[in-house]
Amino acid sequence: METRSNRRKSKKWWILTPLIILLVMILAVGGYIWSIVNNVEDTFNTKMHDPIESIDTEKVKEKTDNAEPLNILLLGVDQRGDDAGRSDALMVLSLKPENDEMQLISIPRDTRTLIVGRGNEDKINHAYAFGGPDMAVQTVKNFLDIDIDYFVRINMEGLEELVDELGTITVNNEIEWNDSKYQFTEGPVEMNGEKTLAYVRMRKQDPAGDFGRTDRQRKVIQAIINEGASVANVTKVDELIDIMGNNMSTSLDFNAVKSLLNGYTDTRKNVTSYQMQGSGTKIDGIYYYIVPDEEVAKVRDMINS
Repeated sequence: METRSNRRKSKKWWILTPLIILLVMILAVGGYIWSIVNNVEDTFNTKMHDPIESIDTEKVKEKTDNAEPLNILLLGVDQRGDDAGRSDALMVLSLKPENDEMQLISIPRDTRTLIVGRGNEDKINHAYAFGGPDMAVQTVKNFLDIDIDYFVRINMEGLEELVDELGTITVNNEIEWNDSKYQFTEGPVEMNGEKTLAYVRMRKQDPAGDFGRTDRQRKVIQAIINEGASVANVTKVDELIDIMGNNMSTSLDFNAVKSLLNGYTDTRKNVTSYQMQGSGTKIDGIYYYIVPDEEVAKVRDMINS
């Protein structure tokens, strides 16, 4: 059992770029996407759309139509075979049209909190394994005491294919290291899909551990945003949508995506990110990340401000 756990942990990484590139391309190039892509609506409504009970769709529709602030829970899942997987990456993406701001809050996957629907405290990433996106949404809503208006689940398997479809991405790497295949030097590093996975997976050679890996995640997110929103890649939206359709589910339907174009176009102008802070400890021999109440209140204020 321990061996399997270690093997699973080695394959976890914190990347949610497929969703973010999709949203940013929608917000960046707007209606032009819909004029050149024929299968977007069908892909969204038949392959991606996954409504859940814990989200009031009528209330959210009203908020979206009125261009009110929205919170989207992003779940990065390492799903293989019949295993439901765990949400090894969790983020709250807040769109704030009144401030032209997009905010990404990372929640450490080992954060100890009440799992809504189970009645016990556990690692927050276990909520998805126990009850899918519905339980994950309820648990994050309870943890932060905020509204969750949409969720998006990404299967990490699609990341490599996504980057390769874009071509390559370039990041400014801050520490020099190498694995069994790739050398990462300090400074600009150009990467294809496979190399990008190696870049975001590395943890043991980084003095900052998971926090260093999260910083690399943010660099990759920004690089894919820059690459995906370029005019040269607009014509690839059709292919990108197909990739995402095979690796993503969301409570967003096609009409909701179109509504985002009406009031949220400028939120990509100011992108900020933050990772919740706390400390690690062991309880009954199990590692947990403890986020103090003051930090939870701080993040809640960040989201609601």
